[in-house]
Amino acid sequence: MEADLYAIRTEPAFAIGQRALLVRSPAGNVLWDCIALLDGATHDLIAALGGISAIAISHPHYYTTMVEWAHAFAAQVLLHAADREWVMRPDPALRFWEGDTLPLHDGLVLARCGGHFAGGTVLHWPAGADGAGVLLSGDVLQVVPDRRHVSFMRSYPNMIPLSAAAVRSVARAVDALTFDRMYGAFQLEILSDAKAAVRRSADRYVRWITEHPEPI
Repeated sequence: MEADLYAIRTEPAFAIGQRALLVRSPAGNVLWDCIALLDGATHDLIAALGGISAIAISHPHYYTTMVEWAHAFAAQVLLHAADREWVMRPDPALRFWEGDTLPLHDGLVLARCGGHFAGGTVLHWPAGADGAGVLLSGDVLQVVPDRRHVSFMRSYPNMIPLSAAAVRSVARAVDALTFDRMYGAFQLEILSDAKAAVRRSADRYVRWITEHPEPI
């Protein structure tokens, strides 16, 4: 990882094996996405790093035990209102926000992209990458193994692609942000020129599903 960014995951992997990411920031730490298990060692480590002031979750697949995490750290959970129907455990700690962006503190911003959920969200951390900017993408934009591209899906388990219009919409939302690095949900990241990688990936995706180009 990098300074002030910590990965949190369960080993051996549990369920789909996503990671959460903790962003340390002067006005309060933000937990990005969530994992199911919060054990004592993890709690103590996070507390030593300054705790959690807010939990922001990209989409419902990572809601998991968000209420337990919120109670453990007296934190607020930020969820896009478009995905309210998928909350199975209502709680006063949950805050539903609307619109396309939600400014947090220290320049951090949540941006709604849509994708495989209507409220699919990314977190922009402008202080990351030594000020060049970092995007935490979950799998709204899925970093692929070559680490030079991302992909977009309606359903990953069923391998159902997004439409060209949906991919363009996701790419537009991200293009408004300044970032050089991207950290995805599954231990994959793009460590330089990530914004160009998103543009290139979106163009390639749309071309393949609309124009049927020659194989590459």
